[in-house]
Amino acid sequence: MADSSSPPPAAEAASVITPINLVLLSLFVVLVYFRLKPAKPQTLPKAPPPTVFRTFTPPELFPYNGLNGMPVYLAVRGRVFDVTAGKNFYGPGGPYANFAGRDASRGLACGSFDEDMLTEDLDGPLDTLEDLGEEQIEAMRGWEERFSEKYLVVGKLVAVGSDEAKAAAAQR
Repeated sequence: MADSSSPPPAAEAASVITPINLVLLSLFVVLVYFRLKPAKPQTLPKAPPPTVFRTFTPPELFPYNGLNGMPVYLAVRGRVFDVTAGKNFYGPGGPYANFAGRDASRGLACGSFDEDMLTEDLDGPLDTLEDLGEEQIEAMRGWEERFSEKYLVVGKLVAVGSDEAKAAAAQR
């Protein structure tokens, strides 16, 4: 005779399948899935376009002011720097924005960000900076050194109509 105190075998099986056990089993299956799921392949960020060292005249440099998706370039003592990484400072709305796409030598030397520090006639001769004092020249060299350490030199600034400008135009 069977023991009357033990439940029949079907009742034991039914007691294992309870709502809480089903929730726990589902959670276990989900955790195992996420643990064993293959990871998404890593993708590298898109490389910036290559920068080619080139010769600029002031009118050619002017569009590189950060507007219309253009990079931000500025020149110091004839060297053109790509300061796009510092767009918050040199790009539109930044404190040094008036130097973008221009020769910033005089303004940096004088510690002035005023428009009158910039060459007005882009087709005219480059600023020779001959009237600057020793302190101003030293300040400008300090800025140039800082730019050299931080930013890429992408070209050189020459006057419109110079032999270098004509040679550069012939190569393009």
